[in-house]
Amino acid sequence: MKQGILIPVYNHGKTALPLTERLAALGFPVILVDDGSNEETRGYLARAAAASPLVSLVSLPKNRGKGGAVSAGIDTAHELGLTHVLQIDADGQHDETRIPFFLEQSRLRPDAVICGRPEFDASAPASRLNGRKITNTWCRIVSLSGDIIDAMCGFRVYPVEPVRRLIHRTHFDQHMGFDIEILLRLSWEGTPLLYYPVPVRYPGDGLSNFHLVRDNARITWLFTRLFFGMIFRLPMLLYRRKRKKAAA
Repeated sequence: MKQGILIPVYNHGKTALPLTERLAALGFPVILVDDGSNEETRGYLARAAAASPLVSLVSLPKNRGKGGAVSAGIDTAHELGLTHVLQIDADGQHDETRIPFFLEQSRLRPDAVICGRPEFDASAPASRLNGRKITNTWCRIVSLSGDIIDAMCGFRVYPVEPVRRLIHRTHFDQHMGFDIEILLRLSWEGTPLLYYPVPVRYPGDGLSNFHLVRDNARITWLFTRLFFGMIFRLPMLLYRRKRKKAAA
């Protein structure tokens, strides 16, 4: 088992640089994916990569969205021989002190995705919390299970090969919907999803790449696609649900 850390970055250079320095100090390989960022961020990321041999910088020529950045990072993880990567956002939302615990849980259950269950403080906007509730309700519908407790938290440990296989054979949402879709499709395939708490805060001066109208429209279309995907898989999902109840 060889673990690493994956950080997709789009114009978060000021926060990504110190974050990368702290994470590289943990002794794990760190993959920085520059998702077509501005010149200022490119400079910060170049400094981060030059400061440690553990840091690999992947530069995308133009912005592909979070899904595109994570996909590029997963391919790089495969090339580096990593078996598991912990994904963390570059904007400082997630409590990075939880990283050792999450990586340890991944060592204990290498077949599973170790997912963050966010614990929000008072800085979380009500609109984001309400949107999250709707998204998670739809996840329960299209997965026919309660396995997906939270589909949007970008703090999670992926087993590289199952995710890479899915990415290369399926057309994924390339933007904010990727975090949702990858968990749903892994759930359809029977991959265990294990949840543990992670504190999440919204910095007052933070830069959000979530666009309310555009990204909500994309997520609505995503669930339309996934609903019909669920209908196609309905016999298998019902059979799996029956077996799970019988084993309980």
